[in-house]
Amino acid sequence: MLKILVPTLMLIPTTWLTPTKWLWTTALGQSLMIALMSLAWFNNMSETGWSTLNPYMATDPLSTPLLTLTCWLLPLMILASQNHMALEPVSRQRTYITLLTSLQLFLILAFGATEIIMFYVMFEATLIPTLIIITRWGNQTERLNAGTYFLFYTLAGSLPLLMALLLLQNEAGTLSMITLQYTKPLQLLTYSDKIWWAGCLLAFLVKMPLYGMHLWLPKAHVEAPIAGSMVLAAVLLKLGGYGMMRMMTMLEPLTKEMSYPFIILALWGIIMTGSICLRQTDLKALIAYSSVSHMGLVVGGILIQTPWGFTGALILMVAHGLASSALFCLANTNYERTHSRTMILARGLQMVLPLMTSWWFIASLANLALPPLPNLMGELMIITALFNWSWWTLALTGAGTLITASYSLYMFLMTQRGPLPPHIISLDPTHSREHLLIALHLVPLLLLILKPELIWGWAT
Repeated sequence: MLKILVPTLMLIPTTWLTPTKWLWTTALGQSLMIALMSLAWFNNMSETGWSTLNPYMATDPLSTPLLTLTCWLLPLMILASQNHMALEPVSRQRTYITLLTSLQLFLILAFGATEIIMFYVMFEATLIPTLIIITRWGNQTERLNAGTYFLFYTLAGSLPLLMALLLLQNEAGTLSMITLQYTKPLQLLTYSDKIWWAGCLLAFLVKMPLYGMHLWLPKAHVEAPIAGSMVLAAVLLKLGGYGMMRMMTMLEPLTKEMSYPFIILALWGIIMTGSICLRQTDLKALIAYSSVSHMGLVVGGILIQTPWGFTGALILMVAHGLASSALFCLANTNYERTHSRTMILARGLQMVLPLMTSWWFIASLANLALPPLPNLMGELMIITALFNWSWWTLALTGAGTLITASYSLYMFLMTQRGPLPPHIISLDPTHSREHLLIALHLVPLLLLILKPELIWGWAT
């Protein structure tokens, strides 16, 4: 664990001490080294569960894929931000890279923590760099409004969680995930126990976000700079799912009845946000709402608490992280050229940037879950698990899949096909930096088809 944490920590002095002309190259090189080293975590995923164990940090088959995804994303964020930060003063560029690095540090500590309180503290700490990135480097004036939404939704959800955790510490005597599984199950009978159950899950449902608590997400995504959108879509939403999976084991007897309204909300949210996507004019908002709909499936898969549901949720989280991050990068390459997120004003781009269109095509297909991509593996497992629980869910998940396919194709056709608008006269050519960026998103996604057991979680 220290082999990853120490280089990540040392990336901060590196950023501040490197000469200006080597700044982005050095940061990218070092973060890529960290990303490659993090792949070694996959090597020792043992059947016994926890490995690389020390008193504070450990990995197990659930956290390993998310930890590796976190490390993989930092070099990609640095690659993506280089162009849009080029005009800023050097001190601000250094601050920006420092914030991204600190975000990675907090996320590694959150996913690797064995103590639930440490997980909670790091879960909250990720708010600070993200908030600064959104409110300082966002594009429009509404970024301050978006930051306020983001902060207060998340804080309002997570304060009950802190109280719930302190009550649990009082009751069980420990908050270590390794020993909690061996404590005697809690007798959750009273009305206040039900409020405790809701307190435990509310923070994660807001973070996911569950439909109904999702209003911060489209705002934050649309106003954030490219790295902010990428890290929000790829990793920060997954904190919610990871936390839910960890807490579920302690809420055992209550979840059977209490989770019904949340599962129904999640499935209804898939249809509603999908329908919103079909009428969306703003490209980034479309991708953001599609994230809400995919996370609805993940919430459903986690709340029914079957091995299939858990496995499907983890696979879908990792696959969605790579696919939606790639879509945000593609949207950003369009935005840097046309300076507009409105799809009607930037369409027909296949005529000008034909190679970019092939990346758009692969990313759109990944978003609509084309077989044999991991997105489909995850969705199918969740849909099967939900169907076994109640066959009525097939109507909602089936309609959701259909709508997802519709808006993904709509997005692809809108941005790439058709005539070029007359106001687009000259566009920059695509750079190898951008092609490398998208390749580093989509190649791992395609390689996971060959070895999906890396992201199966506990089911192995």
